[in-house]
Amino acid sequence: MASHPLDDFYAVIPAGGIGSRLWPLSRAEAPKFLHDLTGSGQTLLRDTWDRLEPLTGRDRIAVVTGRAHRAAVERELPGIADKNVILESEPRDSAAAIGLAAAILVRREPDVVIGSFAADHVIRGTNTFAFAVQQAVAVAREGYICTIGIQPSEASIGFGYIKKADELDVEGAPEAALVERFVEKPDLATAQAYFADRAYLWNAGMFITRADVLLAEIEANEPELHAGLMELAEAWDDRDRRGPVVDRVWPTIKKIAIDYAVAEPAADKGRLAVIPGHFDWDDVGDFASLAKLNSHGGKGELAILGSTARVLADSSSGIVVSQTSRVISLIGVHDIVVVDTPDALLVTTSDNAQRVKGVVDALKLTGRNDVL
Repeated sequence: MASHPLDDFYAVIPAGGIGSRLWPLSRAEAPKFLHDLTGSGQTLLRDTWDRLEPLTGRDRIAVVTGRAHRAAVERELPGIADKNVILESEPRDSAAAIGLAAAILVRREPDVVIGSFAADHVIRGTNTFAFAVQQAVAVAREGYICTIGIQPSEASIGFGYIKKADELDVEGAPEAALVERFVEKPDLATAQAYFADRAYLWNAGMFITRADVLLAEIEANEPELHAGLMELAEAWDDRDRRGPVVDRVWPTIKKIAIDYAVAEPAADKGRLAVIPGHFDWDDVGDFASLAKLNSHGGKGELAILGSTARVLADSSSGIVVSQTSRVISLIGVHDIVVVDTPDALLVTTSDNAQRVKGVVDALKLTGRNDVL
């Protein structure tokens, strides 16, 4: 692990999204990153901050979040500088969030290297995470856009993949390699082939690059997006000018993921690199993965989350998440998911956990925004 912060490195934490596959636990007003999903005693956002602070120092972490979440973010991160809370008036996807942070930071510090790390992922293995980031920063200094890919622990169909190409010769980055291509989520047979082939890594959505390099790539691929981001950044640190410019420009910003706007085109040009991450990682994409994270005894265990949970179980497995004081009794049910909140109850199974998003979509269509 870094014994001192990296002088030219700035971490960016995009803290957005509702996490609809974790409804009704995750809501618009209390999204996934504001919950303790591992029993650590603090939120995923705070866990992310604590992982990054030794690499950056307290004053070099920026959080990009929605206006509605500002108070909660500042409550979770009392050490964050006001200038490092970057507020979106509405979500415009990851290229806008990360690109805006890059455009703001490069005006403050022209040679800055930035790293983007999601606020709602679970990582175990702090030292190996830090080593991967240190390598990625070394690669970024050489003008590459670098990602951290996770060495697969199983043949997963739930993640996209990155295929490694030739190794790179970069001092301080012994594991660096070029990226041949990105691969969308595969079927099981394909995932098994990827797992057997050590050239394939899970795409964890972590990007480390010089801010000016990132912005140049956005300009080449999405010139209108780039122009909007630069106009926003030019006014950002002027409090009198920022509001009117944001109100005028932000609604015109294109919604596009950074994978499509930056990473895939950079891979095609041979400008994208990857560092294998040898640490446990999970994006906590649904309740099945949450159950796995909290089932220390294996598949047949019942995981229970919630400080007020009152659960009686007999021959049952899966996960119970409780935000009420109701007694929940489970008898002879396996791989079950029960999420009990004051105004909504979810009951499903691990196999159907991905379908929870469909419930959220249905609630939106029927106007039931009171429970979203």
